[in-house]
Amino acid sequence: MTERQPVLFLSHGAPPLADDATWTGQLHAWSDRLEKPKSILMVSAHWENQPVTVSSTRPGTPLVYDFWGFPQKYYDVTYDAPVAPELAQRVAGLVDGPVYQDQARGLDHGAYVPLVELFSEADVPVVQMSLPTLDPLGLYELGRRLAPLRDEGTLVVGSGFTTHNLRWFNPAGGPDVAAPTASAEFDHWAAEALARRDIDAILDFESQAPAAHEAHPRTEHWAPLYVALGAAEASGHENEVAVDGFWYGLSKRSWQFA
Repeated sequence: MTERQPVLFLSHGAPPLADDATWTGQLHAWSDRLEKPKSILMVSAHWENQPVTVSSTRPGTPLVYDFWGFPQKYYDVTYDAPVAPELAQRVAGLVDGPVYQDQARGLDHGAYVPLVELFSEADVPVVQMSLPTLDPLGLYELGRRLAPLRDEGTLVVGSGFTTHNLRWFNPAGGPDVAAPTASAEFDHWAAEALARRDIDAILDFESQAPAAHEAHPRTEHWAPLYVALGAAEASGHENEVAVDGFWYGLSKRSWQFA
């Protein structure tokens, strides 16, 4: 029997976050607490495509370096995880409606940057799945349909950012600069809402959360949480904070759902 895998929502950050000793240490500690899964399904904020689309299952497909203007070392990063054609097929069998496959698309930085830290051996098969919409209820339902994967040994990971307003990003301030009030208020609200498992509030965050539109001028970095919540419904949304704190004013709070 395969033990049910948890569901993760993590704040993945830009490629330079991998240079931050605090964040990488937090992910390494989190990794030590995770049972090695049979496979991983990644849902990143950086891939929106309708209908649902899954990434390549061809060995050797290059990563997607979906960022510009960074030093060359960030474009030299590799993550040669095994392909997962069976998982791609299983996703297609669970999702309501058509599922496309893009055999030219590798993992983007929202997937591979955290995976390098969580599963550094790159020995777990990975498939990435697109966000077909930003609608909270639609993504929650998508997560519900994917929930059976957990009992088959698949770790479902939503990869976004708990607050994501790049106007707050000031390299001159350093990674430990005090968070803007709006970022801190939203982070506190999110932590309390999930602690009491108020899923309705999370789904309606644009109306209920303080500084919602400042924390997320566009909602794509919050949207992967909806998929994670749907996949975690069967286990009652029991959760724990796995990572907290801020990076250049952005909340990197991340959760693990039982």
